[in-house]
Amino acid sequence: MKKILTFAGSTSSTSINKKLAIFAAENLENTQFDVIDLRDFTLPIYSEDEHKKAIPEDAKKFTSLLDNYDGFILSLAEHNGSYASAFKNIFDWSSVIEGNVFRDKPLLLMATSPGERGGLSVLETAIARFSRQGAKELISFSLPSFQDNFKEGKITNTELLTLLKEQISKFENAINQ
Repeated sequence: MKKILTFAGSTSSTSINKKLAIFAAENLENTQFDVIDLRDFTLPIYSEDEHKKAIPEDAKKFTSLLDNYDGFILSLAEHNGSYASAFKNIFDWSSVIEGNVFRDKPLLLMATSPGERGGLSVLETAIARFSRQGAKELISFSLPSFQDNFKEGKITNTELLTLLKEQISKFENAINQ
């Protein structure tokens, strides 16, 4: 059975994006998944000076994890219209280790936020970037107004739930081809 890696682009202990990512993974039908937390990877802020010193072990550990999976579910937190700093940092470190970050594997890319746009700004940025860094089949989903549409561990808006399940099905088909 195929296996995917699930995580949020956030280090918040109460991350709504982690909740969404796990919910999506739990709705897979024929694919196993593991969940990781970016808080488990402590990294200096990427810079050429830091890179010249050495590549941190946690950057190597995170990047090598990506080799072991058939695809990824990633839900990005949006900070001022872009990636959260912690995600951007681990992404920068990973890309210097392996430019093909997503290893030509499928990616279910999501975002949510308390607002009506549901992280669309970060999704637009990520879609443009990740498609050039190995996301073989990039499938996306945005959940607007998280507190209104996600309760007791699940999406309560039936239209949004149907849309997510359609995207999960596309993703799972890509994984299991």
